[in-house]
Amino acid sequence: MMLITLLHHPSKEKTHQKMPPQLVIYLIFCTLILITNSQDLRTECKDRWIYIRKLPSHYNFDLLTNCSEYQTYGNFCPYISNHGLGPKTHNNSHSWFRTDAHMLELIFHRRLLEYQCLTTDPTIATAVFLPYYAGIDSLKYLYGTEQNSSFQHGLDLYHYIRHVDSPEIWERRHGHDHFLVMARPAWDFCQPLSNDPPIWGTSFLELPEFYNVTALTYESRAYPYQEMAIPYPTSFHPPKLALFDSWISRVRRSRRNTFMLFAGGGGLSTNPNVRRSIWLECANITLTNRTHDGYSSLCEFVDCSNGICEHDPIRFMKPMLQASFCLQPPSDTPTRRSTFDSIVAGCIPVFFEEMSAKAQYGWHLPEDKYEEFSVFIPKDDVVFKGLKILDVLTSIPRAQVRRMRKKVLEMLPRVIYRRHGSSLGMRDKKDALDIAIEGTLQRIQSRLKEVEVQ
Repeated sequence: MMLITLLHHPSKEKTHQKMPPQLVIYLIFCTLILITNSQDLRTECKDRWIYIRKLPSHYNFDLLTNCSEYQTYGNFCPYISNHGLGPKTHNNSHSWFRTDAHMLELIFHRRLLEYQCLTTDPTIATAVFLPYYAGIDSLKYLYGTEQNSSFQHGLDLYHYIRHVDSPEIWERRHGHDHFLVMARPAWDFCQPLSNDPPIWGTSFLELPEFYNVTALTYESRAYPYQEMAIPYPTSFHPPKLALFDSWISRVRRSRRNTFMLFAGGGGLSTNPNVRRSIWLECANITLTNRTHDGYSSLCEFVDCSNGICEHDPIRFMKPMLQASFCLQPPSDTPTRRSTFDSIVAGCIPVFFEEMSAKAQYGWHLPEDKYEEFSVFIPKDDVVFKGLKILDVLTSIPRAQVRRMRKKVLEMLPRVIYRRHGSSLGMRDKKDALDIAIEGTLQRIQSRLKEVEVQ
């Protein structure tokens, strides 16, 4: 509009000058482009507008200043850098970082600021984002001095958005259009309000005040109403398509000399459990020198006890690149970050519980495709019925293994979080965050329709 005004209202000092026809045509062309882009954006963003609520900094950025406070949890100060991606694995790295999984709230917040369909008008927004670092704020209840007050987690936030800051935004849809990211499993936020004294976790997801809000967590409960599981962040955050394609090429040409691999800790307990069964079977395979189909090693361990692998992807990515199958037994919770590391490495994940992935990540790893890129072996059959994991995996024809690995590579873009400020080419590939936003918008729209019917 400013360009049109300029054309029709020249300044008095230059009314005697005639504007060159080429310049007139150019200015008109630029104006038409601006108008067309604006119209295209309105069309493209229909039912996709997101409004970010303006929360005081003590709900997000100020929480980062306490990064060294929780001694029993550990110092997470080094991993705040690069907007939550953490420090680079080495100085020349562009795609690999020492990412702490609990920093996803920072990563998501920074990336959402680049979302094309942000609006400053909450009345036209399909979804409203709460930039609250819930997982980091929960540390004071989980590891800090407020353990006996964990039932209060979230009440202050609710009071602020419901009564202080533009209450009409909440009232408009009673919170059904609000969503947030909680960078911990849902199990850490669902302690019953009746627990006195508290056992573990906070009661955020048990608060009736937040029943209508969509929570994006690392793992969801068996029958989630509030939460939806999204992938743990890996250490791979490519900023350019060329770097992404280069990694895909490396994964594709990597020689798989190891048949199956377990990267993790545990397994030494005398109580029957699937990790112990894996450890015993692998030890027995090593003692008997079994071979299969040209593999130089049938079973290998990467010892990640005491969290030594958590911020050092070099420890496990190279072994995963050389393995055909990566075993993913449940940990303290059904799913492990290692599941997504193995997909990044092109290593076929082997699950032992339905809740480990199939019942969790419906947006990112569609349920009808699991048999195409993963293997499921019931843990009870391994622990109590003597079923050998090696026997199951060696029965899979090598041609099928190649097809499964190809499918793993197709899944890879869906489970990574690309770097903020990435190239246009990289943005054309939908990553874990893009898919999470799409799923959240669809979920909110579906829920609002249900509310209207009621």
